[in-house]
Amino acid sequence: MGKKLWRIFGPVLLAVAILLVLLFAPFNYSHFSSKDEQRAAVALNSVVFKNQQLKKQALSDQHMRYIPFFGSSEWERMDAFHPSVLAVKYQRSYRPFLLGRRGTQSLTQYFGMQTILPQLQNKQAVFVISPQWFDHVGAEPAAFDFYFSNLQGADWLCRAKNTAVDRYAARRFLTLQGKGRKDDLAAMYRRIAQGKALTPFQKWEIRTRKNVLEHEDELFSNFHINDNYDRRILKQSQYLPKKFSYGRLSRIAGRMAARGSSNNAFGISNRFYRSKIRPIGVRRLRGVQRRASYLRSPEYGDLQLLLTQFAQSNINVMIVIPPVNHKWAAYTGLKEARYQRAVRKIKYQLHQQSFNQVLDLSKDGNQPYFMEDTIHLGWRGWLAFDKGVYPFLTKKQKQPHYRINNRFLSKKWQQLRFTESDARKLIKK
Repeated sequence: MGKKLWRIFGPVLLAVAILLVLLFAPFNYSHFSSKDEQRAAVALNSVVFKNQQLKKQALSDQHMRYIPFFGSSEWERMDAFHPSVLAVKYQRSYRPFLLGRRGTQSLTQYFGMQTILPQLQNKQAVFVISPQWFDHVGAEPAAFDFYFSNLQGADWLCRAKNTAVDRYAARRFLTLQGKGRKDDLAAMYRRIAQGKALTPFQKWEIRTRKNVLEHEDELFSNFHINDNYDRRILKQSQYLPKKFSYGRLSRIAGRMAARGSSNNAFGISNRFYRSKIRPIGVRRLRGVQRRASYLRSPEYGDLQLLLTQFAQSNINVMIVIPPVNHKWAAYTGLKEARYQRAVRKIKYQLHQQSFNQVLDLSKDGNQPYFMEDTIHLGWRGWLAFDKGVYPFLTKKQKQPHYRINNRFLSKKWQQLRFTESDARKLIKK
């Protein structure tokens, strides 16, 4: 009877035992090749964004200096002048590790950073802020959920304290993902949001869960790295001259852009116009943004979370503010003055806390071939981006001394119709 039972249940018990060993054993399972890191740096998929082990290895690489480039959908606009292409073609001392796709706004980036904080400590980074994030809704729950992983949440909970920043982050998590959730993770976030410490049992539970999730991450991290490197990087680099010259690159960019935006009057790439605008009907889009404003948004509070993390990790970050396509903005009714007022509000929040490495391109959307589509850099826009970012990453920089002010988390700041005099009164209260 015992032998029969073992034949039935033995393999199951053995499989469970092996799985437990794999999940809890204190060793690393994965070692990525330099090619894996190279592919992942431009993969631009949710798997790489959520993965911990791969990013930890790449950002710790002693042979290749990977720099985190935080942002959203702009990284997908990969033409020959994209920062990843220029870095490879001209054998620069760094490579961008692109973190972000459509929907990865400040809050998503904040939680995404939690799994790689040791690798970011005292390093440099580039962060592209899109003013379009700052609408009255802010981060979309569906987009946040798509990029959020339980490992990010567990990492954050293991460090959470009763601070204004952590209470705010917990409330934002619950707003975007906690409605109707009754699981243990949501209960822990509710305690932090209420200013309470986790119970001893919850602390043990979240540490145990974090350990399991890290082991799962190591076990499965070799999967699903899309190999777009040859198509996205090497193929595009063939269009560039061997010797680097901004003047020559600008002339090539102009010729390529002229051919690539010939089917419309807005300077938008033919492919984007054909696939995104023409199916809707360009006439139906006239004036659709006449009421758009980016002055009142919860995104200002989410941005403050990210700035606080940059400061806590002593990250020397360059912040880039892109423009919109002026021709398209004029056609759809987006007021330039209103747009610039939002830019000033963002910059006020940055400069008041000594985030002074700001590359403001917001007024350049009327330059020929600067934008690839309605809101994203392309062609000569990428060259202007490079002129600011390249020296920042290759020349010695002073270490910033950030001065975080938690009043930028307040609802009043988020909803303030910005004037500098009003801002000074609010922030100094």
